[in-house]
Amino acid sequence: MSMSKILEHVRFSQVGFVVHDLETTKQVYAALFGVPVPPTVTGGEYEVTHCSIAGKPAPEAKCKMAFFDLRPGVQLELIEPNEAPSVWRDILNEKGEGIHHIAFNVDDTDAVVKVLQEEYGADVEQHGLYGDASGQYTYLNAEKKLKCRIELLESFRK
Repeated sequence: MSMSKILEHVRFSQVGFVVHDLETTKQVYAALFGVPVPPTVTGGEYEVTHCSIAGKPAPEAKCKMAFFDLRPGVQLELIEPNEAPSVWRDILNEKGEGIHHIAFNVDDTDAVVKVLQEEYGADVEQHGLYGDASGQYTYLNAEKKLKCRIELLESFRK
């Protein structure tokens, strides 16, 4: 399946940042946007998320998050990872605070992953279910050709 065909069912949804101090950073963004400070949420428990890194279980990979709804269907996500290895912690350690990923809502994660792997050399780095198991996320490293990390978000509630 060509990427153009897949893109018919892909919707830009989010820019994610990794940060050292979620509570302070969300205060700054709330002031910038002139909106209330969003609640802090966790990434969920491993028994629900089944988080994996490079295809291996990663029960210790956890984070705290806050979401700003910038417009319908578009978010700014702030992520403060714990110290365990994860795509969040790795980038924070290697590059510092800043943009971590751009995210897209998709209808068929497997189809999009296949195209990104075959046509763009992307590698799946981390995968798991949402904290409430209502969908799944997949991080792909596509830095060689696309110059960024991509997150695919698929809701199971259609």
